[in-house]
Amino acid sequence: MKEKILNNKKNGMFMLVLIIALYAAAFIGLISTAGAWFIPSALRGLIIFLCIAWLAFGWILLLGLKVIKPQEALVLTLFGNYVGTLKEEGFYFVNPFCVAVNPAANTRLSQSGDVDSGDKVSLLSTLATGKQTAEAPSKKISLKTMTLSNSRQKINDVLGNPIEIGIAVMWKVTDTAKAVFNVDNYKEYLSLQCDSAVRNIVRLYPYDVAPNVDTSGDGIADEGSLRGSSELVAARIRDEIQSKVADAGIEILEARITYLAYAPEIAAVMLQRQQASAIIDARKMIVDGAVGMVEMALERLSENDVVELDEERKAAMVSNLLVVLCGSKDAQPIVNSGSLY
Repeated sequence: MKEKILNNKKNGMFMLVLIIALYAAAFIGLISTAGAWFIPSALRGLIIFLCIAWLAFGWILLLGLKVIKPQEALVLTLFGNYVGTLKEEGFYFVNPFCVAVNPAANTRLSQSGDVDSGDKVSLLSTLATGKQTAEAPSKKISLKTMTLSNSRQKINDVLGNPIEIGIAVMWKVTDTAKAVFNVDNYKEYLSLQCDSAVRNIVRLYPYDVAPNVDTSGDGIADEGSLRGSSELVAARIRDEIQSKVADAGIEILEARITYLAYAPEIAAVMLQRQQASAIIDARKMIVDGAVGMVEMALERLSENDVVELDEERKAAMVSNLLVVLCGSKDAQPIVNSGSLY
């Protein structure tokens, strides 16, 4: 389906004034003609018939008045045939039998700006019934940039660990004909494709950097991860969604990860794992520093001839220094006033 842009003249105000003037003329003509005895009866009957016919059916032309605001569009069909789309803001008059089509008019996406979103109250219906009733949803299609924030999903990463992730997608309609006629409901279609794309991409990455994992598909292990490569993951999700919704006339502007965490059932275990890894790294750094300090101490003692140590005394000194430097508690010194032997 190819979009056709209607370049109708913005003559809505002229037609509105003309219709009102014709209604006034018909009302005046009906009253004045009824008592005009000098007019031939045949002509008088014709005038009365035309006035009554206009008063009864002239309102149909009012259905052809369409108001388009900036960043809105109206897809029109005539007896089932696609006529075209009004995209430029203005006050238009079109064929009164044209019908506006928007299958997603009743759909409201989470955190998504919509045309005439929310329930509106009709003043006429309120005056007539004394109760507030919601009007029918607008058939206009928004061309604004909107945000879709789907609910968080629980997905297994490439290592099988369950994680929870949420994304926000910025999108807009670029082809109204495709959006209306190529899919049943373009908003629900977009939401489903977002969920599918997130699952397809997230299962290729580990939550944290893991060895021997290829996330790029080139057969070479890399350091990609959901937590460390969030920009790359979001870009791949955007491209995946765009490839699916192009036929629906939708452009994906950006995708961002808004929430990322381990699933509750393994969050505590993974926290302990991270803490253990941090402790091991810290201990490794402490041992490396302690060994360096011991080596420096032995070299300085040997260079300055402070004391001559045999292998047994060196081993004792190394043991004592490592205990002092690597211990988690302060050492309690013992002063030896006599010989070691």
